[in-house]
Amino acid sequence: MSHRLSGPLNDVAGDAGYVDHPPRMGFFTDTSICIGCKACEVACKEWNGVPDDPHGLTAMSYDNTGGLGADTWRHVAFIEQPATQRSTTSDLGMPGIGPPEPARDQPDEGEAGVRWLMSSDVCKHCTHAACLDVCPTGALFRTEFGTVVVQEDVCNGCGYCVPACPYGVIDQRKEDGRVFKCTLCYDRLKVGEHPACAKACPTESIQFGEVSELRQRAATRVAELHEQGVDVARLYGEDPDDGVGGDGAFFLLMDEPEVYGLPPDPVVTTRDLPDMWRHVGAAALTLVGLAASSFLRRRHR
Repeated sequence: MSHRLSGPLNDVAGDAGYVDHPPRMGFFTDTSICIGCKACEVACKEWNGVPDDPHGLTAMSYDNTGGLGADTWRHVAFIEQPATQRSTTSDLGMPGIGPPEPARDQPDEGEAGVRWLMSSDVCKHCTHAACLDVCPTGALFRTEFGTVVVQEDVCNGCGYCVPACPYGVIDQRKEDGRVFKCTLCYDRLKVGEHPACAKACPTESIQFGEVSELRQRAATRVAELHEQGVDVARLYGEDPDDGVGGDGAFFLLMDEPEVYGLPPDPVVTTRDLPDMWRHVGAAALTLVGLAASSFLRRRHR
């Protein structure tokens, strides 16, 4: 079976060689109802035995973890925006007690003129995962659920996968150079359990399920927000026609991707490998031809 490096792909696990397999599983993260509690970060660390980092307040934000890394597989970003950038807010679907507060365009008198954006970021489990394609040891592999997992006992710490990731997700530990990232709790999936982060999320901002169903749910959610006047709501990473063939973990954002530290138009870094090898092959044949021609001319002198 040929392995595709780019373009839309209906059967990710099938492309990886699985004949009979479960449906593709993933995350839909609705940032409009994230409260920044970081329960997902804690649950991820506890279940996967991810080492704790000696983080402290940066004096720049309440976000103490800073970003994804080898020891932070889930990262809740805290983003502050001036009141002038605040969009109209309404009942975004946040669980609560009593009727929702009325929509408002400007903060009340005496209220800090800041809009908080919070988003729980994670590995995107790309349809076309460059990290997997460049790994020389097979430490990264595609599971039967369509997710991408690192086998820490196989990783040799070469680091080739780090620059290959278009999202800057995968990271090396300083101790031995081995790479680590979200596994989408592969061990839990194999026994029919949900990932730890999704189980711990109190607002259901992190939703787990079949990717095809999550995409439909996400489209419905965006339509609801647009009807409520929240026209800034948009989906990120759900499109199979994007530069990575769509993500297994995608997001509803409340602003431009760059605001959340996400690339606006990610492209799998191995997409052009076939063309590159063809050009290399053509160049090699040209050199061989020139060498042979030169050799024959010398023999006839």
